[in-house]
Amino acid sequence: MDNIEFLDKEEEEIYKSLERDEWVSDFNSEIKEKYEVYARSSLKKERRINIRMTERDYKKIQARAIQEGIPYQSLISMLIHKFNENKLTIN
Repeated sequence: MDNIEFLDKEEEEIYKSLERDEWVSDFNSEIKEKYEVYARSSLKKERRINIRMTERDYKKIQARAIQEGIPYQSLISMLIHKFNENKLTIN
């Protein structure tokens, strides 16, 4: 990352610390392997769906995804997953 001017002082210190390799993972190989399996399975896409929504909702979800720094398809997928895990409810 060449451009760090948008960071505040604390974030800049953390960034510089990372650049100096001062951070060491405390995960042992067993825990690291477990999380790698989780990551691989969560990235695996098994089904495609088509969804119809209003242009307004589409634009708003795209804007929100940009704010979150993720693709809008990933945001929609995350929302569906959270709903399925009862972490998101319908009013």
